[in-house]
Amino acid sequence: MFDTIPLTRGRLSPGDVARYRDDGFLHPIDIMSPDEARSLRAELETIETDWLDAGLPRPLSTYKRINAHCVLPMAHRVAADPRVLDVVEGILGPDILIWSAEFFIKEPRTTHIVSMHQDLTYWGFGAVEHLTTAWIALSPATPESGCMDFVRGSHKNPILPHEDTYDENNLLSRGQEIRVDIADEDRVPAILQPGQMSLHHGLMIHGSGPNTSDDRRIAMAIRYCSPEIAQQVSERDYAILARGADRPGNFINFAPPSAPFTPASLALYDEIRQAQAGALMKGARTDSKGFYS
Repeated sequence: MFDTIPLTRGRLSPGDVARYRDDGFLHPIDIMSPDEARSLRAELETIETDWLDAGLPRPLSTYKRINAHCVLPMAHRVAADPRVLDVVEGILGPDILIWSAEFFIKEPRTTHIVSMHQDLTYWGFGAVEHLTTAWIALSPATPESGCMDFVRGSHKNPILPHEDTYDENNLLSRGQEIRVDIADEDRVPAILQPGQMSLHHGLMIHGSGPNTSDDRRIAMAIRYCSPEIAQQVSERDYAILARGADRPGNFINFAPPSAPFTPASLALYDEIRQAQAGALMKGARTDSKGFYS
């Protein structure tokens, strides 16, 4: 069990920032109370009930899983929470963009996994330093429920070869898996309770096992980046400015949604999806399951 990362006025200490640079991850970080996390879970599950059969252009699961901050004010609200940004600022500095936000949900007693992989393999940015993922638990994330496993220090590798398995049990869009055997003893479980958060580097080798518990494993994964990084594969990319300024202008900045699934936000969602697909699905077979991990 890891001790909770202490924050000073809501911010990481220089020592913990150095540990992130060395290990490639930090956890657990208390970011909100368990009651607030449970309230967010209830809000999400109300959205699931209200919108499941509401005639959306795409399945509701797609909008939850891919760029939820484009169509759900709740997702943007969590991603732009000053408490989260105060912690992320210690890693990225004062200028912060929200590149993506998504809900990762594993239903109880299911066999779905996330194979060991590096995120930056498929995002079109190359092996950049100025990007981090904040993973916020809305229900317990334990080995039993399928929490993430990290490989300490693996972010110091370049982007390693991956293969697409298209395994139906794999929650990644292409079943992408790193072509390296990871020993069980090298896996560090990111155990989180509701309201706690982890951070991990875009080159971190990570994955997760099945949810064998009786509860849903629900989390938000938010990808933050500095404005200085740029899309190298697709012609354009999009982000929401969360803090500071976007001086380089490498991203098309857009406003967060005003209400769930407005016509304008649904149109923008499809525009962003099409623009990012060039990088995120480069080299994928046409029968791939989805958009990205």
